[in-house]
Amino acid sequence: MRRIRRRAFRVSMAAALLACAGLLAPVAAADIAKPATESAVAVRDRALIESRLRQMPPPVAGQPDLYALAFAGDGDEHVFRNEALYFEQLATVRYGAGGRALALVNHPGSLGADPRPLATVENLAHALAGIGKLMDPDEDLLLLFVTSHGSPGHALTVYLDGHVDTVLRPDALREALDASGIRHRLLIVSSCYSGGFIPGLAGPDTLLITAARFDRPSFGCGDTGSATWFGHALLVEGLNRDSGLVAAFEYARRQVERREKTEDVDPSHPQISIGADILARLQVWEATLVPGPPLPYPHPQ
Repeated sequence: MRRIRRRAFRVSMAAALLACAGLLAPVAAADIAKPATESAVAVRDRALIESRLRQMPPPVAGQPDLYALAFAGDGDEHVFRNEALYFEQLATVRYGAGGRALALVNHPGSLGADPRPLATVENLAHALAGIGKLMDPDEDLLLLFVTSHGSPGHALTVYLDGHVDTVLRPDALREALDASGIRHRLLIVSSCYSGGFIPGLAGPDTLLITAARFDRPSFGCGDTGSATWFGHALLVEGLNRDSGLVAAFEYARRQVERREKTEDVDPSHPQISIGADILARLQVWEATLVPGPPLPYPHPQ
């Protein structure tokens, strides 16, 4: 089960519930105020994002193109990093994103030999804005995958020791998406209580998948885990089938339900919200897609 954990914020920060097993009552949380000057890591991140955006090929006129973005919020656990990097590769080699994929990852490894932009609220907004400028808003689609701990108050942990300690809320994600100008949105939020993101993000041009209902935890995080239960069922199993995104969700929902019954835990009830206009757009893109081969997951279960 996604575990409960407490973290003491500095006096200048509000307390935040950073765990998501549902055993603690929610406490108030607030985003950290932006510092007057950017840190060296923030400057580095902006440069990394800009470099990746410059390498993305332009959209192809007359056909829908997919742009993919991953956000791994909690840097304390490997599972979120694992899923985000796998999602980036899956979108690249199997779902036609090619060079139009980017992962923001909170993990110590992101500051090492294989540098990655950190998953901060500011970097998320910057990456979305850059992708929005590249896309054809009438044809292209964004596939966004967000994975982290989530609280009963519907705030996702955004943490890496010494660098970022805040939360991502539905209104902040909606604001960043709207500001980017991205119209056709395929969103996956994998966390406990992630169904609470649906009211703030739903719309006619949005398909939103969540790992759990608004009032339920999901399962499978932990330092020794290779993937969350829902992340594995959707990304590793469902999206390696040749049946489309909606069918992949339905497959993942059934797999999670079976596993929860086997493990004798309360059901998480994964959710899907499909806007009135997005399904036709998704089907047009999927009809033109020639999927690549299934992509093995590099982390053992």
